Amino acid sequence: MTSYALLLYLFVSLFSLTTPCADASSHAAPIKVIFDTDMGSDCDDAGALALLHNYADRGMAEIIGCVYSSGKVPYGAAVVEAINVYYGRPGIPVGASHDDIVGDPVDKMQAEKLARDRTAYGHSIVHNHDAPEMTLLNRRLLAVQPDQSITYITVGHTKGLHDLLVSSPDEISSLSGEELIRKKISRWVALGALSAMNPQNQFAKDWNFFHNGTAPYTSELIKRFPVPAYFIDAGSDVMTGRALKQTQPGNIVRDAYRDWLWNYSQRTLDNQRPSWDLAAVYFSVEGTGEYLRDIGPGHLKFDVEKGSLWVAGENNMRRHYIKQKDNISFLFAGYLNQCIATAPKHRPDPDRLRNESSEKKSDYVGNH
Repeated sequence: MTSYALLLYLFVSLFSLTTPCADASSHAAPIKVIFDTDMGSDCDDAGALALLHNYADRGMAEIIGCVYSSGKVPYGAAVVEAINVYYGRPGIPVGASHDDIVGDPVDKMQAEKLARDRTAYGHSIVHNHDAPEMTLLNRRLLAVQPDQSITYITVGHTKGLHDLLVSSPDEISSLSGEELIRKKISRWVALGALSAMNPQNQFAKDWNFFHNGTAPYTSELIKRFPVPAYFIDAGSDVMTGRALKQTQPGNIVRDAYRDWLWNYSQRTLDNQRPSWDLAAVYFSVEGTGEYLRDIGPGHLKFDVEKGSLWVAGENNMRRHYIKQKDNISFLFAGYLNQCIATAPKHRPDPDRLRNESSEKKSDYVGNH
């Protein structure tokens, strides 16, 4: 390591330990969020949900529900709930895919092991079928929310939001899914279309929008989604996870990072992981802030055989492409590491959390 690199490393390490997360002074009200994830494919999903809870602790976000929309490995909903329990919010409803049409077929995080250890983490869901079906939960959540109040974040595949879009009126709401979205959701923020803006002007196939059977669902969303959408291409060189080493025992987020890094690539928390999903959550709450930029007018082309391509120019579809600013990856990593390593503001007794989780879940389980 060169002297310059060593000094930079020491500076970043110090920054990550001492720079406080932003306060909520500039936020008149918390942003209401539905968080849609493919938890288990990668550990940055766990980091993203941890970051969202940190924002909630600071009064900047309200998590009204979570959706695990990838069904190939049917234990992601349990990890989502366990994270909610760790942060003292066991009552957040968690819905899940009840099919196995899309998703990573490899349990890279060993989510099943984490899901079955309810004693350690205090959650009640084990299998996806223990959670409400995702479309019904999405419809129930949206039906009772104020108009234009919800930010819908996808950090995984797109089938969950697609299935909401094409859902029909039912006993929950007389509105179709598209009508519910138009009335209740103010914007869709997606970690997706990575590398769709490139000098070669070529289509790109990224994980969330294209692979694992999700391309047809993405295509429909891109064409039909009726409110503004923000596609986040950031975080690939923003490494997070090391700060979790200092957190208290029983932190499911630390365990998820540890198990993914070791089981999938024989690495440790010191090696860390890119922060794609965390960047999407950051934008959802803080906007472009200090680390991101909106690259200007344009629209996203999507081809089910080729993938995504961002085309600069007209923006009559209210689409936005968000990139990372230059030369800020270390500073961004320091900020995010600090946030995800901050202890939960309120974490009651695990046994009480488990009981509260079971009671709250029963309000949403019907008709799945």
